[in-house]
Formats: sequence, structure tokens, C-alpha cells
Amino acid sequence: MLGSQSTSSVIAASDMPPVAFTAGMRVAVLLPLPVATAYDYIVPEGAVLMPGDIVEVPLARRFEVGVIWGAGVGDVPPAKLREIVHQLDLPPLPEVLRKFIDWVAGYTLQPAGAVLRMTLNPARRWPQQKVPTAIVATGKSLAICGVKPTAAREKLLIAAAKGAFESAAALSRESGVGAAVIRDLIAAGALAVVEAKPISPFTRAKPDHGKPVLEQAQADAAATLCARIGAGFSVTLLDGVTGSGKTEVYLEAVAATLKAGRQVLVLVPEIALTAQSLARFQERFGAEPAEWHSDLTSKARRETWIGAATGDAQVVVGARSALFLPFRDLGLIVVDEEHDSAFKQEEGVIYHARDMAVVRAREGAIPIILASATPSLETIINVQGGRYGVAHLPQRYGAATLPRIGVIDMKAHPPEKGRWGRAWLSPPLVKAIDQTLASGDQALLFLNRRGYAPLTLCRTCGHRLNCPRCTAWLVEHRLTRKLQCHHCGYSARLPETCSSCGAADSFVPCGPGIERVAEEAIARWPDARVRVVASDTLERPSAVAELIEDILTKRIDILVGTQVLAKGHHFPGLTFVGVVDADLGLSGWDLRAAERTHQLLHQVAGRAGRADKPGRVFLQTHDPAHPVMQALISGDEDSFIASEVSARQDLDMPPFGRLTALILSGPDEGAVIAAGRGLAAAAPEGEGIEVLGPAPAFMALLRGRHRHRLLLKTRRNTPPQDLVRDWLARVKTPSSVRIQIDVDPYSFY
Repeated sequence: MLGSQSTSSVIAASDMPPVAFTAGMRVAVLLPLPVATAYDYIVPEGAVLMPGDIVEVPLARRFEVGVIWGAGVGDVPPAKLREIVHQLDLPPLPEVLRKFIDWVAGYTLQPAGAVLRMTLNPARRWPQQKVPTAIVATGKSLAICGVKPTAAREKLLIAAAKGAFESAAALSRESGVGAAVIRDLIAAGALAVVEAKPISPFTRAKPDHGKPVLEQAQADAAATLCARIGAGFSVTLLDGVTGSGKTEVYLEAVAATLKAGRQVLVLVPEIALTAQSLARFQERFGAEPAEWHSDLTSKARRETWIGAATGDAQVVVGARSALFLPFRDLGLIVVDEEHDSAFKQEEGVIYHARDMAVVRAREGAIPIILASATPSLETIINVQGGRYGVAHLPQRYGAATLPRIGVIDMKAHPPEKGRWGRAWLSPPLVKAIDQTLASGDQALLFLNRRGYAPLTLCRTCGHRLNCPRCTAWLVEHRLTRKLQCHHCGYSARLPETCSSCGAADSFVPCGPGIERVAEEAIARWPDARVRVVASDTLERPSAVAELIEDILTKRIDILVGTQVLAKGHHFPGLTFVGVVDADLGLSGWDLRAAERTHQLLHQVAGRAGRADKPGRVFLQTHDPAHPVMQALISGDEDSFIASEVSARQDLDMPPFGRLTALILSGPDEGAVIAAGRGLAAAAPEGEGIEVLGPAPAFMALLRGRHRHRLLLKTRRNTPPQDLVRDWLARVKTPSSVRIQIDVDPYSFY
């Protein structure tokens, strides 16, 4: 028997009375499982529990960790309920976090237990903690303890009098006396083993440690942000051109929050940005913040989790899931690069961390700062509507100026073939890099495509090498000598013969990836030091730190990289950026295609000329008249944004309308198609409601599962959640077909 499941849905944390639960009382325990309802349990004899306490409970034939979510409301007789096993020695989840979990679950239409799992995972795997101890001198003499004085014993007591020692080995090293003598004096009472206060892994930050000299625009923006600290809920866009010093400005708000004795969360979209963020915090506050991302060890994750819960971790810098840490007293949230699509989680619990961060700030009545050089259209509309405030930085810091951006029409200036074979760099771009290297500066060749070539085909019959589990081509990676699917991770060696026609050694690469561009760069500039940089070359945070060090010390002349280099980084010696394919990302149907491409190219252009030397940027394109290219050349972003706003408004697309995607997937394509038709037949109807599909997803096969999509479109003032709940309740789908719900989808793959 389970713990017994309540007949009603999970009690909202905001409705819970602040009362204690004593022996024999029924309580609702929310478990970190994909369930929308709590389970009822009985409080055991001698226990006093509060909402938010973390407990272990029996579940079927195993034990699970959960959270007291409120009073039990089920109709199962108390005699049939099972008892809570015990309370874990962990801080309780704060009420504001429990309310936030409820809200996220309701908005995203995800099970509350699945949302809780993102918070509770480190606690679920919490090992039995040893009580820390120390060896100290009791102050009793050897004579009082009835021990014969010896030179070794006297020496040991002199060493022990200096303070507490964490182990016998540490005291032995200090005194030069063996462990046996230490054991004897502990037994005699001259030394004692006492419980010790745990040593914090976090150094306390000093708000006034490295105060920067701010220019007037920065000082004004910092004053605007600092005025929000302690003044309740607010959202402020920190909008500034690349290189304007946005980080230094929001760090002033961080300092003000620390002075108020409260904690800070800084969300960054990429692990690659964490290394420089940590260095900047170290320089500003004399201490590194706590980290939170997927590459941390289990021990480091536990330390950050408990540090957030106790308040010992004053500042946490992390990826999107850091939003669900149990902060004891969160006083400020910063979302850096708020426009970045990496803040959208596409699997498991599907949510947008930027949007949910605004909700978390509202629930906690605290300010939130959204920082970006290229704010999202959603944020811009909120600023224009007066819902968000804004602090603007119009110029780069110091003597640095914005780079000059030019386009290269690839129809007029096609690449010239050379000894390196097929070329991808146009003559004007090659000349610009020649000049950059001659002046002793660094260059960046940007192409947002990993690997050597995006497609490999047989020159004899045209057969393309596809992933057997996805609707995707296999990407050739010559550095690892593998073909790889970037969607499911499948990899294989390049076959010697074509499976279609049997031709031997007939496969040829089509199109460039960064490895192929780097191959050309090495051939053109044999004396230059070329480095390929992508997410798969920066798998460890230490690799990021090493790369940044190599760039700053000019051990690299030409960087060939993807979007991991496009944002947040400050490389003073980099003065030229060449975008190999500026049109990439503009093809295909995506309502945000132009916006995303503009943001990405603007960000990567912003890497050039961030110090005293001016920067230059060349965009290779086959469509120089495209609005994105014209906006980048002219710098007239306002006109580009106005045209994007107008286009979205005309079609009632976000942020002027709402979209909710239903993604059906399963191993049997027929069952998926049938389920899609069943949902379409029962689709909600009404004024301002439209359902598109079902239709095969862009990635019609992903990880061996066939995928079809339906899209619910509603007016801005029509919340889709109740419509979707009612819709799904009226249709029975087979268990083999999984339905994912994506409220406010950002991608349509």
C-alpha cells in the first residue's frame, strides 16, 4: 500500500496554516515524483513536524524523501495510513519556495512532484553526515589524570594547547608525537574529542572590497538598481551596448543586497560564462560565489544546496535550475543575458527560467534585474507598457568604442580556391585577418555549427548519412574521427562503403562546420595559433578557465568558434570578428528567427574592440538587404524591433497572443498519428481560440520516438491552462503515447 494518495490535488503552500503537526495527525507529503497530488501519512509518536520539513516516508516497498506540504485531506481512514519514518536533519523548504513550486506546476501544467524534484534532488541523495569532531586539551594536568609525565606527553599537551585539531593525524603532525600517545591521553582525560562547528566551504564576501570607478552613466544606472533593494518586488531591465559595463553596474546592486544581509542569485545561460563570472565576483568581493550547474560534483552540489538553505552561500551563480534552490533569505535575482534561449528548458519540466525568475521575485517581494545588450521582444514590450523599469547604458566603458560592422556580399565576393581545397572565407575577410594578425591582434571566426561538416553523402549515388534514431543528418567530427548526432548523441565511424550503392571511399563532406573553417585558417595562416571552441570542446569548467587564460595571455591568434564565444566574454586583444555564415538561422519557420539571429550576431560582433583599439566586424551573407543585416550595419535597432513588433501584432503571435504546444511521441508512429487525430477531434473551440495540427514535428523522429505536434493559439487575455486541462481530460490516449505540454514554446523542433 502506498502512503495513501489524497483524493484532492496538492494543497497550495500559500494556503497552509503555520501550525505544527504532532503525533497521530494526518499530513500531506509531496514526493519528488511525476505526480500532481500529495500522499497522506501519519506523524509518528514523539515527532513534531512543520510545513516544509523534509522527511523520509515508506512508498510501496521502498523509502522516499518528501516534504510536508500541509494538512492531509484524503479520505483514507487513518488506520490504513502509514507513518513517516523520520525527519531529515536538513533545513526546511521556505514557504516562498513551496508557493513558487505550486505556481510553476500550475502554469506549466507539469506535476507538482516533478517540479519539487528539481529542488529536492540533492537532499534525496544526501549521505549520512558524520558529526564533525575536534581534539582539544581539557586543561587537566598529567598528574591529575594519573598519567606518568614523559617528554612525548608533555610535548603533546603543549601542541594541543594551541587550539582544536580536526584529527589525531593533524595533532600528530603538529606535535611530532605518534597517534598511540594521543589515544592514551584521550583515555586518561587530558585530551578530549568534542563536537566541532563545521568549516564553511564559502568565504564571506566583502561588499566594499573592490569598488570600481564608475562613469556617470554607470553610476546613474547603479543608483537606479540599488534604490530597488529592500523596496519590494520590481523588475528592471539593465539595457546597455556590448562592453558598457553592465556586470559592474549590477554588482553594485549585489553589494547593496549583501550589506542588507540578504542572499543573491545570478542566473547565467551557459556554463561557459560561469568561469568569467566567478573571476569578476572574486575581484569585486574578495570571494568566489557558490556555483550551481550540471558539471558540479555531487559534493559541490550538496554544499551549495545546504549553503543556500542556511544562508551561508551569500551569492549563487548558476544555470537555470539554480532558481529552485532553497534560499533562506533571497534578496535579489539577476538574470544575465536575459534574452538567451538557453534559459528555456525543453525536457522534463518545461519552463523558461527568465519568466519563472520574475515570478520567484514576485512571490518573495524582491527586485529582479534583467541584463542584456539585446533584450528579448517580450522584455521590451513589458518596458514599453510600464510593467518593467529600465536603466540604460548607451556607450562602451572608457575609451572603447563600438566596432564598425560591414557586410560581404558572397555573390560578389565568393571564396577563392587554393591549396586548401574548398574555401569558405571571402577575399575581403581574408585580407582583414591578414591586417589583424600583422598588427599583433586576435581574430574570431564565428560559425554557429559544430563539427567538420553538417552533412556527409555518397558522391556516387547521393545517399546521405542519417541518424538511425532521429530525423537528422550525422555530423562529421574529424577531431574525434566520428559521425555524431547532435540530438541524441548517437555516434559511429565513417563507413568504408556506401550501404546504398556499395561504392568504396565515396563519402564526401558537404558544407562547413567550425572544424572545416579552422582547417582553412590553419592552411592560410600556418604561423598563426588557431583554436577551435565549441560546447563539446569545453566540457569542463576548468577547460573554460584555461581557454580564457590562453586568450588573455595571447597564446591564441585566431579563434574559430560557435555561440559559446558570442556573449559575456571580455577579450581585450580581440579586434576583429568574421561571421562565416550570417544567414544561418534565418531559414525555416520560426517566429523568433530574425530576432534570434539579430541578437546572436549583435552579441558576437560585440566581442571586437572592447579595449583601447577599435574593432571591426565582417558578416558574410548572400542577402545583404535582409532587415537583420541592415539593422546591424546601420545600428538602427529601434526600427528593426518596431518591424518585429508589428509583424507579431498582425498575427497575434507572442507576446501579443499565447501559444501552447502539445507534443505527442511514441515508438509506434501509427499510435502517435491516431492519438493526434483524437486530440484534434476534441480540440477546444471558441472566439480567439485556434488549434493547428496535428502535424509531424520538424524533428519527426527523435531518440527513436515518432513525434507529432498540435499548437493551441489563444488571445493574450485567455490563459491556456484550463483549456488544456479540460481538453486532455476529454481524450483517452494509449499509454505508449507520451504527451508533453510546452506553455509559451520557444522552439518548434
